[in-house]
Amino acid sequence: MCPSGCGKSTLLDALGGRLSSNTRKTGKILINGQKQALAYGTSAYVTQDDTLITTLTVSEAVYYSAQLQLPDSMAKAEKKERAEITIREMGLQDAMNTRIGGWGSKGLSGGQKRRVSICIELLTRPNLLFLDEPTSGLDSAASYYVMSRIANLDKTDGTPRTVITSIHQPSSEVFQLFDNLCLLSAGRTVYFGPASAANQFFSLCGFPCPTLQNPSDHFLKTINKDFEQDIEQGMVGHTPTEVAIDTLIKSYKASETYQQVQRQVAELCKQDVGEELEKRSHAGFLTQSFVLTRRSFVNMYRDRGYYWLRLAVYITIALGLGTIYQDLGHGYESIQSLIHNTLIMFVNSFLTFMAIGGFPSFVEDMKVFERERLNGHYGVSSFVFANTFSSVPFLILISVIPGAITYYVAGLHKGFEHFFYFACVLFACMMLVESLMMIVASIVPNFLMGIIAGAGIQGLMILCGGFFRLPNDIPKPMWKFPLYYIAFHKYAYQGLFKNEFIGTTFPSSDQGGKTSSVSGEYILRDKWEVEMGYSKWVDLAILVGMILLYRVLFLVIIKATEKVKTITTLFAMPLNKRSMQVLVNPSSTPMHGGESVVVV
Repeated sequence: MCPSGCGKSTLLDALGGRLSSNTRKTGKILINGQKQALAYGTSAYVTQDDTLITTLTVSEAVYYSAQLQLPDSMAKAEKKERAEITIREMGLQDAMNTRIGGWGSKGLSGGQKRRVSICIELLTRPNLLFLDEPTSGLDSAASYYVMSRIANLDKTDGTPRTVITSIHQPSSEVFQLFDNLCLLSAGRTVYFGPASAANQFFSLCGFPCPTLQNPSDHFLKTINKDFEQDIEQGMVGHTPTEVAIDTLIKSYKASETYQQVQRQVAELCKQDVGEELEKRSHAGFLTQSFVLTRRSFVNMYRDRGYYWLRLAVYITIALGLGTIYQDLGHGYESIQSLIHNTLIMFVNSFLTFMAIGGFPSFVEDMKVFERERLNGHYGVSSFVFANTFSSVPFLILISVIPGAITYYVAGLHKGFEHFFYFACVLFACMMLVESLMMIVASIVPNFLMGIIAGAGIQGLMILCGGFFRLPNDIPKPMWKFPLYYIAFHKYAYQGLFKNEFIGTTFPSSDQGGKTSSVSGEYILRDKWEVEMGYSKWVDLAILVGMILLYRVLFLVIIKATEKVKTITTLFAMPLNKRSMQVLVNPSSTPMHGGESVVVV
């Protein structure tokens, strides 16, 4: 416990292994006397920010998470029962069918969202539970009931449990639930020991808690130097806050409580190494992929901003394109005036360009993924698989309907095969842009920068795709090699041009009035410099290959990020001999019954 910005969340992140890879860390963190990773299922971490899928109901969010976290050996009925029990333990039974809610939609309150986050992490019944400000957004009564149920979880499910929580301003009832207190000020330890003895310690140092005042409020007010309030009680004259903090720190280091903690840590370090935490099993790859696909599909279906708003915009633009280019005609003059090619370029470039509009939703998906992945709920491959396949029905919808409107109203090449190819290319381009934006979302920290980066990348691709400058006229050092061949617009343009012109002839008349015909192949080869050595289906196959490449690249980037964090953590050398002991062993609990945590 400490004032805002004094290090409680940082300490919790350090113990939970969640500090960023570029953070300078000192000391050692030992679990049961040895250096080991926090195994999945034996520990859980509830973050300060509630990152949840806003379109799901409470029961859906917890049940989907139960299917992901609990092993395949457990029946679905058992998983559902555990989800319902956990929901009732957090007092959310009346809100089970209420959507979590977010921007633009009313849903749960902030305190209820906090309890949903706790529910999700309690499903595996972990031995070690980290809670970062679990009472934020809760009223005093709800705070007490939630914390009392967390404190008594070992009695309800029979699992001995250590709970490490940072807390901002607990009520007196909540404060009495804690066994030990670590009081910080600007990262320095003011007090660490039994919570029940903290009041006596402050009194002995000359800062007694006033009668009928919440002890936790008094502690925080005494060590809060943000406002430089003077302490008038317990000492003659006025004592600056910094002086009071120094007095408390020196008194603590000279106290019997500090010596007792040091002796206890020394004894624990001399003991035989405790048991190594065994990683618990969770759902297999197929189950994870299926559940994540279904959850992602439900989210996309209910979120109006994900695809439905884009579909409405696409239909509007398609109607505009169709009516502006209505009945193009197939005369040589229309070819000379670039009407066909301009329409094809506009459909392929600007309709796919607007897929950037879904980037805020991608960022929210990535936030949920990062939280769940850090807690080990599922693998990266399952997430990439589910994200890919859950979007396919919606991408087909926004490709076929606007594509059909534009294609038939404008009067492009007749025949279902040609329209089918047109829709397939449009679908492939939509999928490519979404894959590209997912890569950007995994790298760029926020959606505003992501939209700018995504728009810039697509703008470069459109510029060197072979429409604004013919392929042979594109400057070679950079624009032709490699950008022209990297840009998916090249293959989309050429495939659609072949789809429209191959097998057609266009009437033409020379200066003498003599009528002749011009083949579509001649126009493609000599006018538009299209590569005619392969068919339009090869262009489509290249687009499909680029989709696979982008998705694999997305997977590799996420995997590589995790590897870098792991390697950096392993090679981080301690700069001093101070250590942090996290003990998960019911037999080593001198301070209180149940499991213990010692932080030095």
